[in-house]
Amino acid sequence: MNSISRLMSWKFCIYFSIAVLAALIVFSFYGLYTNKFYFLKPDNYIFPLLTVAHFTFLYVLWFKITENEMTDPQMRNLEYALYIIFLLYVFKFLESIYILMSYNLYENHIIPKTFLPIGVLILFLHLMLLGLTLLAFYYRKILIGNYRFDDINRQIDSWE
Repeated sequence: MNSISRLMSWKFCIYFSIAVLAALIVFSFYGLYTNKFYFLKPDNYIFPLLTVAHFTFLYVLWFKITENEMTDPQMRNLEYALYIIFLLYVFKFLESIYILMSYNLYENHIIPKTFLPIGVLILFLHLMLLGLTLLAFYYRKILIGNYRFDDINRQIDSWE
């Protein structure tokens, strides 16, 4: 992990995470089998809504590092929520693998030519999101510090 942090600074990690999240939000509305965008399906809005917590965490990470502040209970709670959302990211990654593996099941049907290139791109973006999220957790631990549970009473109103 140390060699990765030398290759990618914390700022680049945050910028790249924002770009990957934005691309995946767009692709969450895309249907691989039909090559169309579906904006009226409520299921397509789950991923974009959950990424709000990730964007908030990235903002808090940026703020804490640039202002040289310590961790606080709100950041801890946000990171714990992001751990749960990380499980959704793992599910989306595995779902992308499953969809790409189903290509041979539908070879008698008309599948758009963009199925494999866009599918591989989405799979790669999900893999990048997993790695960037773990890297953001690593930067929080290294640059901001561990969560101090015995100092919680001292830092109650840190976001005011």
